[in-house]
Amino acid sequence: MPASGRAEDAAAYLGRAGLAVLGALDTVAERTGEPVAAIALAWLTAQPTVAAALASARTPRQLTDLLRATALDLAPDDVAPLSAASGGARCCRRGPGPPAS
Repeated sequence: MPASGRAEDAAAYLGRAGLAVLGALDTVAERTGEPVAAIALAWLTAQPTVAAALASARTPRQLTDLLRATALDLAPDDVAPLSAASGGARCCRRGPGPPAS
């Protein structure tokens, strides 16, 4: 991991659970053809307990990847591995209605 303040902070999340989430993100991104950052942000912001997500970009490419999240509605097949890896968060449905199961 590169030496930086961000890298040091991120290292705290690279235990077994964090690596499982990263693996699930990679799997979903590969299947959908969407950037990992977009998948992660779309999944996070669709959680019923998340009021807002903070994301930052240092390059135009990173910003483009993050903005893709606003157009994503993850399918149940995409949500399942993310939910399992993260310990059971269920929802990735936008708009009114009950969480997807």
